[in-house]
Amino acid sequence: MSKEAKPAQKRIDQFFSGPGCRADDWRDLVEAAKVWARGGDRAKYDAALADLSVTEEFHGYPGLQLMAALREAAVAGDAAGSLALSTRITQALQTKSFRQHAGDASDNDEGNGDASDLLVPTSGSARRPYFETLIVTGVSSNSWPSLAAEWRKLRRPADQFVYEPVFVGSLEDAFCATLLNPNLAAVVINEGFGLRSRHDAPILRTMTSSARLNDESDASALGLAHIIKRIRPELDLYLMSNRDVEEMAGNPEANVARRIFYSIEELLELHLSILEGVQDRYDTPFFDNLKKYAQRPIGTFHALPIARGKSIFKSDWIRDMGEFYGLNLFLAESSATTGGLDSLLEPTGNIKKAQDKAARALGADRVFFVTNGTSTSNKMAVQALLAPGDIAIVDRNCHKSHHYGMVLAGAQPLYVEAFPMTEYSMYGAVPLKTIKQALLNAKADGRLDRVKMLDLTNCTFDGHIYNTRRVMEECLAIKPDLIFLWDEAWFGFARFSPFLRRRTGLGAANEIEAWMHDPKSVTAYEQQQAELGKNPSNEVLLKTRLIPDPRQIRLRVYQTNSTHKSMSAIRQGSMLSVKDVEFHTVEQQFKEAVFTHASTSPNQQLIASLDVSRRQMELEGYGLVANAIEVAFAIRKAVNNNPLISKYFRVLGADAMVPAPYRQSGFTDYLAAGVNWANTLKSLDDDEFCLDPTRMTLVCGTAGFDGTQFKGMLANEYSIQVNKTSRNSVLIQSNINNTRSDVAHLVRVLAEIAGEVDRGLAQGGANAKKTFEARVKSLMKDVPDLPNFSHFHPSFRGDAGTKTNEGDIRSGFYTAYNAAGCEFIRLGDPEIDRRLKAGPELVSASFVIPYPPGFPIMVPGQVITQETIDFMRKLDVKEIHGYDAKEGLKLVRAEALAKIGKPKPGASPKLKAAS
Repeated sequence: MSKEAKPAQKRIDQFFSGPGCRADDWRDLVEAAKVWARGGDRAKYDAALADLSVTEEFHGYPGLQLMAALREAAVAGDAAGSLALSTRITQALQTKSFRQHAGDASDNDEGNGDASDLLVPTSGSARRPYFETLIVTGVSSNSWPSLAAEWRKLRRPADQFVYEPVFVGSLEDAFCATLLNPNLAAVVINEGFGLRSRHDAPILRTMTSSARLNDESDASALGLAHIIKRIRPELDLYLMSNRDVEEMAGNPEANVARRIFYSIEELLELHLSILEGVQDRYDTPFFDNLKKYAQRPIGTFHALPIARGKSIFKSDWIRDMGEFYGLNLFLAESSATTGGLDSLLEPTGNIKKAQDKAARALGADRVFFVTNGTSTSNKMAVQALLAPGDIAIVDRNCHKSHHYGMVLAGAQPLYVEAFPMTEYSMYGAVPLKTIKQALLNAKADGRLDRVKMLDLTNCTFDGHIYNTRRVMEECLAIKPDLIFLWDEAWFGFARFSPFLRRRTGLGAANEIEAWMHDPKSVTAYEQQQAELGKNPSNEVLLKTRLIPDPRQIRLRVYQTNSTHKSMSAIRQGSMLSVKDVEFHTVEQQFKEAVFTHASTSPNQQLIASLDVSRRQMELEGYGLVANAIEVAFAIRKAVNNNPLISKYFRVLGADAMVPAPYRQSGFTDYLAAGVNWANTLKSLDDDEFCLDPTRMTLVCGTAGFDGTQFKGMLANEYSIQVNKTSRNSVLIQSNINNTRSDVAHLVRVLAEIAGEVDRGLAQGGANAKKTFEARVKSLMKDVPDLPNFSHFHPSFRGDAGTKTNEGDIRSGFYTAYNAAGCEFIRLGDPEIDRRLKAGPELVSASFVIPYPPGFPIMVPGQVITQETIDFMRKLDVKEIHGYDAKEGLKLVRAEALAKIGKPKPGASPKLKAAS
């Protein structure tokens, strides 16, 4: 860098910038080097190199030597050398080839060998997974190159992994490195480092000030360890003390560290400990044993003909299936639970070990692997935790598995409504005030003891995320032993994002648990009680952010994840996570639920994929999720900022998806002007609802397409698959599988479609424009009102209270089994309108679930209202579960309702045969 170059302006606290942004910065450097090498202005190259130099300090590759070599070439005015070296580094980063040659750096003590050696492969070297280790030290940065050489000398051919050290000298830099470097797998914290970074970091200063880190004395090794563990709990931490190491080791606060060392007297032991820690995460007990099993000569005399593949590969007729899937799939098939394998129903061996590792990764006490989807995970949880007659507060718009779970358990759902988004024919999430009102109504009716569970979807299909901690704390303030079931089918990846983790059920549960053990929690509770007085009104309680009594809380949290929806698991792979202080009281019930729902012939490959997906997320999930978020930002920006595409399409921001009353921080969207991680964190901490950045509602109605039509067009004509639609939108979601090339393909297709719409309007004349505007108006303005749940018919209310609206859905469900007691009326029949006005009431005998929106608009035993019929008649979707247009609505006959006996508390009513 020339002496005349301006100081680096790049900020180290731009945490929106992910792996893709780093790659762009390197490509920009190469382009600037090309301009300089052709005789152009070198100032742009100097500026780009200065910017890169700031954040590259936090990465092991290119590292100290190569960055120094780049600067030296610039100072020497060597444009050709700068271009050559920057190009080679960029290519190594793009191809990740540096990971395979990380052991090839010069090992001389000064660390000043030929920097190009880092790019030269070692012939015949075996592939070893690569990671980086952050070393926080108070030693002068002048000594870092020689320290790096000392660390490299510890490498041995026997090591299964290879890593590069990354040195920082302050708490702020350690914080930034933890956030910006996805390759980190371990952190070594020495005492004696400083607090402040020497780089510009105003947002970071705001965050450290809020954490009360204002003085150099606040930069303690243990304090930093806790900060890093909160950001990235998967990282192994090693503390190095040059004082009373025994005292630190005996401090309960030091349990965040994997091991504590005295100074650096045993550098080899530290090196081996780092490798052992990564090995612990790398081990996949079930998958490892399945691979060994597949390589053994096995005689199979059990009922699984495809095991070992002989019936496949010796066949003239189905050999193509074997050739398609490969031999290992069949070698690894077995119905045995011995010989190195294990039983999913009663795991005691490697499946149990794999589940324990998954519990550690997800922050749970225990995890159950489920091989037939989160529908089954949800039903298992509901069946195990609820008994006949128990009341559960349930989001009426949740997945159908929860409703069916209530039927199976005989529990009585007390449905609560999410806020409507009528314009887009979808619902959001359930406001906390609605949930609290349901609890307070049950209390007023003397029925709070029967309310056992709160069952919510987080995040929703469309990306609405609850403030899980606030929901649980305020509900626990009313009922301290309430069970929480968070259906996070779409949100499993959030555990591995420090920003989104707080919004998961388990993330919030761990925060609540820590708060409960803080003496300040009791003080906060007692202070609020004094302010509220002895008998606060419900109105006051609804307006107050309630604090629970930490001494009374029984923390009982369950979380289900569709691992296959957000991690690298085979379809139907799911995990059910438990953090329940009372689990011992329901453990046998859980086993019964597993026996009820789990197959006795679970798929081995599916179990293995759950094991492997955990390994991947613990070792590289942080970077993969950061990339998924960055891909989503790229899509949002490309769609909404493109002049042509944005004429007909747009991705809805948080301000459109979350009504202002639920965005108390004033947050509008991730890409709005002036938004950074400081105000984003405030939104994530304080707002009642946030929007998952990876879920994008793309409005297509403004281009004249309904959601189903547009989804079909994308799939059939452009080979783009999306999942969910609404009347006038499609849902696009990014995941850990997506690349920037996927973004480019999507944007190109949207530009092509927008161009066709544009040309059609320009060439079609006034009539075409009029037809188009009418179509858009129909899709965007003439939308049906969304129906709320009405109520259960009194025949299914039994012992219900006066203020609550729960019902015996199980008895309603089984009325449909009595064919004589049911009738069918077509949707357009005037009889429906007559009965809506004059009676008798229309009572649904089944679930009716249109896709979209994908939630039950009718459940068994529900009284059907005018708004529900109006919605059904305006629906133009083809897929409606539980409804046959030829037969019509399935209803319970009035005379059958009259013969249904009143149920006793906790029991389902007996059905009498209809005449």
